[in-house]
Amino acid sequence: MNAKSTLCRDTLGSIELHLLSPEWREPRIGIVHLGIGNFHRAHEAVYTEEAMLAAGGDWGICGVTLQGDVTKRDALMAQDGLYSVVERGPDGVRVTVIRALEEILAMPHDRARLFALLADENVRIVSLTVTEKGYCRDTKTGDVDLRHKGIAHDLANSAEPSTVPGILTAALRQRREAGTPPFTVLSCDNLSHNGAALKQAVVSFARAVDGTLAGWIDTHVAFPSTMVDRIVPSTTDADREAAFDALRMKDAAPVPCEPFRQWVIEDRFPTGRPAWENVGAQLVDDVMPFELAKLRMLNGTHSTLAYLSMLAGFATIDEAISHAPLKKLIHAMMTHEIAPTLDVPPSFDVLAYRDALLARYANAALKHRTAQIAMDGSQKIPPRLLATIEARLDAGQSIERLALAVAAWLVFLRGRADDGTRYDISDPMAARLTANVPADPQQLIETMLAIKEVFPPELTRRDDFRTPLKAAVTCLQAGARAAIDHYAGLE
Repeated sequence: MNAKSTLCRDTLGSIELHLLSPEWREPRIGIVHLGIGNFHRAHEAVYTEEAMLAAGGDWGICGVTLQGDVTKRDALMAQDGLYSVVERGPDGVRVTVIRALEEILAMPHDRARLFALLADENVRIVSLTVTEKGYCRDTKTGDVDLRHKGIAHDLANSAEPSTVPGILTAALRQRREAGTPPFTVLSCDNLSHNGAALKQAVVSFARAVDGTLAGWIDTHVAFPSTMVDRIVPSTTDADREAAFDALRMKDAAPVPCEPFRQWVIEDRFPTGRPAWENVGAQLVDDVMPFELAKLRMLNGTHSTLAYLSMLAGFATIDEAISHAPLKKLIHAMMTHEIAPTLDVPPSFDVLAYRDALLARYANAALKHRTAQIAMDGSQKIPPRLLATIEARLDAGQSIERLALAVAAWLVFLRGRADDGTRYDISDPMAARLTANVPADPQQLIETMLAIKEVFPPELTRRDDFRTPLKAAVTCLQAGARAAIDHYAGLE
């Protein structure tokens, strides 16, 4: 292919139908985003470009990959930061080219450039999608884990940080020393109280470096919480082909997603922000009610679908939800066990939200792989399922379907589907989780519930948790599809 056949700024004039607007003023960089994965590029970056088109502002984005791999950086920079969003819905495929990315960096290769940007007063927001494990937290205390290899490195090598807490602390220290107002730190990760969780990790890391600095960060740096939602699968060759068919040019970095999107943001930005509220984001005083609804209704049932599907042999979410007993089970779980734990504003219709989720799951165009959702279960199970279980038990309510979800994860850890197909366990605790996976239900429960990093001791001591969990694990011995049939029939 010649240069003109590859997506870049020079080709924009020929693809105006695939732009949000033909009008565009190149902005200065105002946002540095750590973790430049598919989700950010289908979510925050799109909202931000729309906000600049609607209300102006210098909110160009510098995306940073923290994995040491320059492949993504080089692919995107070869395209001048451009990429296409391949939106797949029941009505077909829509391809939109996004221009908000002004620069892409790769750590540790571009450390000097990153810290130059983080010191720039025009950079007023540092946002993140690095997953919970990127916060390097001690799961018991919420403080940074001082035993974490990366954290230990950063404490010993403050000029060359590699972790999120280390990078943010070093950047905030240089702004404090220069008398530059601090940037706002905006977590877009899928975990409860994400702003507060990130703040605790950063402040506790800073405390190990300089107590005065920690106090300054605690007092002067805003860490608003957010709730983000859009299903964004991994990119496939089919997505690259869809982008080429629409644009008639090569895009090495397209991002597939569903049409639905949601962003609820705690409105605390002392030095300013894009006009996200003009383009569909909700700016609120308290994110928590929306966060819990999404975490429990969507993420909780997503994980349930993933682990049952890995055992039963459903490769994608739409395939799983098209299995009538499994759809009935998920519908009942949301209606009878999850929705009653939520305290949402009167304007939020929980049952309409349930129905919208089921419709999104059925989107056959998306092909969201259950194996992708099944990753990192040790990090996801506590907020997505165990917190809901505790709320139900504290209210004296049943947890049969929720217990099945946890049981499915425990059985999933054996590494094979019911038909014998093997699969990998992708989890930061994989070695420990898979070292001993007993076949006997009682032994399996005792072994796994002893892992305190996942299961709170106060929960594991409860008979009203153990009894339905054992029943679910036992039921799964006859096969996931038989278990699905049984639990779908519960009243």
